[in-house]
Amino acid sequence: MDTEAVATLEARRAALQRDLDAGRDTAVRNRMGQFATPAGLAADIQRYALRTLGPNVDVRFIDPAFGTGSFYSALLGVFPRSRIRAAVGYEIDPHYGRPAKTLWRNTGLDIRLEDFTRSEPPGSGDKFNLVVCNPPYVRHHHIVNGEKTRLKQMTLDSCGMEITGLAGLYCYFLGLSHAWMAEGGLAGWLIPSEFMDVNYGRSVKRYLLDRVTLLHIHRFDPNDVQFSDALVSSAVVWFRNQPPGKDHEVLFSYGGTLEEPKLERRVPARTLRHDPKWTRYPAMDRPRSADGPVLGNFFRIKRGLATGNNRYFILDEQEIARRGLPMEAFKPILPSPRYLTEDEVRGDRRGNPVLERRLFLLDPPWGEEEIRERFPELWAYLAEGKENGIADRYICRHRKRWYTQENRPPAPFVCTYLGRSDTRTGRPFRFILNHSRATAANVYLMLYPSAPLEQALKARPELNRQVWKFLNEIPTQDMLGEGRVYGGGLHKLEPKELGNVPAEAIARLFSEADWPGHQEQTDLVGQAASLA
Repeated sequence: MDTEAVATLEARRAALQRDLDAGRDTAVRNRMGQFATPAGLAADIQRYALRTLGPNVDVRFIDPAFGTGSFYSALLGVFPRSRIRAAVGYEIDPHYGRPAKTLWRNTGLDIRLEDFTRSEPPGSGDKFNLVVCNPPYVRHHHIVNGEKTRLKQMTLDSCGMEITGLAGLYCYFLGLSHAWMAEGGLAGWLIPSEFMDVNYGRSVKRYLLDRVTLLHIHRFDPNDVQFSDALVSSAVVWFRNQPPGKDHEVLFSYGGTLEEPKLERRVPARTLRHDPKWTRYPAMDRPRSADGPVLGNFFRIKRGLATGNNRYFILDEQEIARRGLPMEAFKPILPSPRYLTEDEVRGDRRGNPVLERRLFLLDPPWGEEEIRERFPELWAYLAEGKENGIADRYICRHRKRWYTQENRPPAPFVCTYLGRSDTRTGRPFRFILNHSRATAANVYLMLYPSAPLEQALKARPELNRQVWKFLNEIPTQDMLGEGRVYGGGLHKLEPKELGNVPAEAIARLFSEADWPGHQEQTDLVGQAASLA
């Protein structure tokens, strides 16, 4: 097939993809994880495969999640036709599979309208030496329990990978494909980069380090979303189906394109075995030292409270007054970070935040009988919540009283839970000094000083500002290295991840002379290091 014929077919495929996507409800595509690979990226991946396989290797190609065939189209455009010995594609959805089968019918492709995860792997002589796939990005909660049990067992049988129930469908595709690969075969997987940091990704990383030779992970800049219709940060993972060498190193690259990254670095596989956060690389050349103090040594860190329905439970002063609700049924709560123009919140004489947007959280301390007798307006408001189904929501119905909140006292320091790296300051996370008695919702992380630090802050109140200054001077890379990132540059930090951020500067603020808890905290830091 000549170059012009391939270009014509690719143009038809691209038009077909657009028409088929337009004919499928977006919610259905999201649930099924159907996000087509851009043609330029597919071509980059196949050119990389050509260079890695070498000039004289004939190709047996398989794509377990074919779609309309962007990777197959790129294969035809990159590899000499004489070297393509076999090409197989699996597609479970006939909406895409049948038109694709018609499009590619005269090209030698064997397209199978089947569920790859239920298909029988070939015998040893018919296995594939090139697996390239953009597997369906289906979240775990869209995989029914019976399917999870089947997939987990099949993946364990295929490659020994023990996948947890929180893993997305793409992890099963990667593990199941092992049985389809020829010895020494090459695989390139376009998958969400979140596996590099999250707990469920541990089994995938063990597989990549122990069962195969991990060659290269290229992570795209999260601000450069590869899929216009999916908010996901993507990576291309390359490996060979052969055991790794003793002193094997893995190439990590970041940003730009697969062929021309902005940054790259080789990292020893032994380093990766002991580092739970692979997205540190290639920006870092080694994991963070495990023996230094971290924020978790100085603070108890908790997510802000989940109300069950912010619009119902969080009201402003005007709405409370209009409804005649008793103010003693409310406590102050910080507004969303976008409404905090300053990173310091002062309190008035009652401890309420001195803010233009003052909000209050409904959290009555009384039982329903007392409310009905003493506060008829509040009783009517609660009845309204029941009528609207709020009392039956998951969070509310699992509380002792559906209308009372979990215990989240005000914290002197709070950190934003989500943030983007393209803010005007370049810092995706903000630390806020809270002088008020306001609690916070789950868009914040709340930092409660440990006992020794609390003693020091009470003895020397001016240290609050010094600690706050330190928190906001934590290098951005230290914060990002502990968190996780999504497409569009959206970063997230969980409490344990924030607790792992280095905190040497806080330790240097104090000396044994002016901090009664110094030795206790030093011992705690030492214990944490020994456990690590």
